[in-house]
Amino acid sequence: MTEAATQSPTPVEPSFEPLQGMRSLRVLARLLDYPTQELQDASGELIEILNAERRLGAALKSSLMEWCQRLQEGDLLELQAEYVAMFDKGRATSLLLFEHVHGESRDRGQAMVDLMAEYSAAGFELDARELPDHIPVFLEYLSMCDDAEIGRWLGEIRHILALLTARLEERGADHALVPLSLLALIGAEGDVEEHRPQVKKEAPDNTPEALDAVWEEEAVRFSATSDEDCALQSAEGRRLAERKHTVQSQPVRIMPAPSLNASSAPSADR
Repeated sequence: MTEAATQSPTPVEPSFEPLQGMRSLRVLARLLDYPTQELQDASGELIEILNAERRLGAALKSSLMEWCQRLQEGDLLELQAEYVAMFDKGRATSLLLFEHVHGESRDRGQAMVDLMAEYSAAGFELDARELPDHIPVFLEYLSMCDDAEIGRWLGEIRHILALLTARLEERGADHALVPLSLLALIGAEGDVEEHRPQVKKEAPDNTPEALDAVWEEEAVRFSATSDEDCALQSAEGRRLAERKHTVQSQPVRIMPAPSLNASSAPSADR
């Protein structure tokens, strides 16, 4: 047997191995991505990472891992259709964070620039496929931060996460587990409760009638004077462009992992 034949094969890098930081945040980012075969194939790895995350409670981790299992076993076309219906129709469950803050506001461009500058300063570069406030992108960035920075950011958007959780729960979507998990990291799961009565009264915005009404409103309101204004005033352009950061920081921190015993608790895995 030749020397080459006896050598071990070159190891394959895991698909979702993070550069540094909290690995579970990258798992949560993947769970909000459009379902693909690659995501299904990686479900076992995602489950392992979640199982090792001691900052999340047992019940929440169990629900997340069961969802990963359903993703792995589900029909891909059905999963993709459900995703489109949940996130690409209407704005109530938008995955653009600050669409939930500013709605019709046009004051969004500088905030996008500011967030991109913060990403760049941390060495986090984006490709052209998503905007910086897209939640999976944002979680990728947070996964590279330390606990204090993660806690600061999650504290600033906790009201958005709570509202999104309530809306996704109302629609029976597993995706509600992602913003709920982010709230759990800062001990703010209770924030969701105050939004549930409001959400129950909301009319659905993803029906054909509601979508038609949005487009009719856009036709009436259209008065753009530049290419940029045209993009911002179209329903799709507005959905993709909105981002403005005006929420004050709150003094929150990542919840510590529970101690195994009173005298000696191992440090949390990162």
